[in-house]
Order: sequence, then structure tokens, then C-alpha cells
Amino acid sequence: MREKITVGLLFGGKSSEHEVSLQSAASILTAIDQNKYNLVLVGITKEGQWRSDPNFSSGQLSEILDKGIPVFLASNFEGSGHLIQFDPSSDWVGKKIKIDVFFPVLHGPFGEDGKIQGLFEMANVPYVGAGVLSSAIAIDKCMTKTLFQQAGLPTVPFISMHLEKWNQDQKEIEKKIAETFGYPCFVKPANLGSSIGISRVTRSENLLRALDLATQFDNKILIEKAIEAREIECSVLGNSNPQVSIPGEIITISDFYDYQSKYLNDNTQLVIPAPLETDKVKQIQDFSKRSFQLIDCRGMARVDFFIEKLTNKLYLNEINTIPGFTPISMYPKLWEESGVTYSRLIDKLIELAIEWNNHTK
Repeated sequence: MREKITVGLLFGGKSSEHEVSLQSAASILTAIDQNKYNLVLVGITKEGQWRSDPNFSSGQLSEILDKGIPVFLASNFEGSGHLIQFDPSSDWVGKKIKIDVFFPVLHGPFGEDGKIQGLFEMANVPYVGAGVLSSAIAIDKCMTKTLFQQAGLPTVPFISMHLEKWNQDQKEIEKKIAETFGYPCFVKPANLGSSIGISRVTRSENLLRALDLATQFDNKILIEKAIEAREIECSVLGNSNPQVSIPGEIITISDFYDYQSKYLNDNTQLVIPAPLETDKVKQIQDFSKRSFQLIDCRGMARVDFFIEKLTNKLYLNEINTIPGFTPISMYPKLWEESGVTYSRLIDKLIELAIEWNNHTK
């Protein structure tokens, strides 16, 4: 009988997407085949402390964050890592917990931006998902769109800036917006997901309020043209030779696919497969694979698109390297409709992580 693989499911984190991460982790916990894996649950608090509870069997994952034993990650340079339990009130260091592969479901900064991936690399432990470089690129919407443009992949017109630039010359920024694409436009934190901190701005008088909201989450801001568009998503799975799912469409009653629509409202519809012409499906799948390979991604990603209603033109919006895994998330739903069950998807992601680690030894 094959020895069980010990998987460290890492959730929570310092990002404003902390609660979304808990939802994703809870879904994985329910679906993962515990006949194949020893599961070690590791929560990161909003302050950045790592906690685990080896006796946790059921309940709310927030209990681990509140009452779990503090742990830290140590390397043994044998293709695995160890979590070390410790008591922060003393010098006592206790039990070691071997981890064969980490499965991070940390959305947003400090989880999806290359920081935790760098820690895994330093500890020489396999991990699910994109590496340091591709994570750092994908989290930055401005950098990603710039690379898309340079590779000839269509993106909606945009400008990027830091808060300091707005403070120095507000009139110049307003002029640039008016000359580049005008209103309405979207104002977004450059390094965040789950549609947090995003505003749709219909006139210049509302720009300051939108920037005030966005800069609560990031100092770097993306401002892009708002178009009347269908929202399409496609899932990618693999390493050097990735596979692409069928596309799905998001239909929402909101002005855009905001946080409420993604996680709280029952009115959002996920249409899978998206009702599209065959050539448009092929174009979406081609752009998904090209964008995945462009940023040197591996493991998984969800690629988001706009189809402008007036022109039927396709635009690449962004690529997400740790997409949501909640029960209503597009990434696993698209694969399920493409013939890969949720449980098998988890297996495949773990296999890809170990395969990549063995390849790079």
C-alpha cells in the first residue's frame, strides 16, 4: 500500500481576502481524499502568526486561528519540510511535523504574490501552484497588463500610478484619464483580488472617492476604461504543457462582478459552458494558455476575459494564480464541467507540485 502523502493546507493570511481563504480551505477540507493524504491544517492569522491543531477533526477553521498551537516552518533539505511547534512565552521548542507538500489557499498579498512561495523555496518543500516570479507578476494587474500588451494579447486601455503621483499632480492625472479613455472607468488596487477596493467611476468628481477607497488597500492603482462587456473565465491546469477548461460566463445584476456578487449574493449566475461561438471558445482557450505560459506559470490559474457587447471583441482582463476554491468558485466548477471532479482536481494539483519539485532537483 502506498504511503500517505502529508499535505499542509495553508489558509487565512494577512490579506483583506482572509475570509475568502477560509471558505476555499473549508471546501478543500471537505473534498480531499483523506484515504490518500494525511492532512495538516495550518492557519495564518491576520497578524501573520502560523497556527496548527493536530487534533482538529471538524468545526470552523477559525478555531485553529484562535486556539491553535503556534508553529514555524523549518527546512530539512530532503524534499520536504517540517513544522515546529513552539511556545512563544518561553524558549521551548517541541514536536516536529513533517510536510511533504504544501497546498496554499492564501488569496491576495502575502499569499498569492510570491512571498510565501519564496519561503517554500527557501525551505526546499514542494508546494501547489505558481512559483515566485509568476505569482509576483500576476498579482500586479498593471504589470500583467503591460506584459499582455507587449505579447500582443488584447487588453482594455488602462493607466497605472502610485498614490504619490496623484498627490503631486491631480490635474495631470485627470487630464490623462480624459484623453486616454474618459468615463466611465474603473479604479482598482493594483495588487489585490476578489474585487475588493474597486469602484466604477462615471465622472471626474467621483474620482477622488474611488482613489481613497483603492489606496486603503494598495499604494499602486490601476485605472482602466469601463466597457459594456460579458465576463468570461477559463481555468488552466498543468506545468509545462497545461490543459485548458471550457469557458464559463458570469452574469450578475451588479454594475460589475464585485465582492458581494462573488461571495454573498444568490443572484449571480455561473453559466457553464458559456454560450459562445466555436471560434471564440478556441480564441479564449488559446489566450488562456498563452497568458499562463507568458508569465511562466505552473500548477493552476484562472484567466478572466471581457467580450465587449458592441464589437464582440475579446479582451484579456487578468490571471489569478490562486483562484477561489469555494463551492461557488469558477475554477473548480469549470474543471468539473470539463470532466475533472473536485477531488481529482486536488489530486492533480498535488501531483503537479511534486512532479515540478522532482524535476527541479
